[in-house]
Amino acid sequence: MTGPEPLLRPVGRVESPLTDPATAPKQGDEGAPEAWLAFAAAYAPALRGLRAGADVLVLTWLDRADRDVLVVHPRGDTSRPETGVFATRSPHRPNPVGLHRVRILDVDGSRVRVTGLEALDGTPVLDVKPVLDGER
Repeated sequence: MTGPEPLLRPVGRVESPLTDPATAPKQGDEGAPEAWLAFAAAYAPALRGLRAGADVLVLTWLDRADRDVLVVHPRGDTSRPETGVFATRSPHRPNPVGLHRVRILDVDGSRVRVTGLEALDGTPVLDVKPVLDGER
C-alpha cells in the first residue's frame, strides 16, 4: 500500500448502559437499549437536519476490539466453521470500524438519542450518515 495513513478523529462518544462486551447484544436489533451520541460542541452544526424518526448510519471505532484477529467462528459459535472477518460482522478485525443502522429518537443540542445501537459506553463516534433508502 502507498500513500498517507488515514487519520481519523472521533466527533463524539457513545453514552450507553452497555459496558460489558460479553453481555452486550451482537446486533442492534437484538435488544440494544436506547443510547446517546454525545458530540463535541465543535461538531454541533453538523447535526443540523437530523430529526427524530430518521434512520442514520453511525460509524464507530470499536476501541476494545482485537485488531490482530483475521478469522473467527461467526457469532462465537464454535460449531460453525472459521470464517474470515471480512465476511462477518465481528468487532475484532484489522480496522475495527463499527457500522450501526439506528433510529433517531431525539436531538438535543449536541446530543442525539438513538435506538438500536449495540456499541459500548464510551465508544468513539467517527461519523453519521443518512440512510437514503432510494432517495438521491
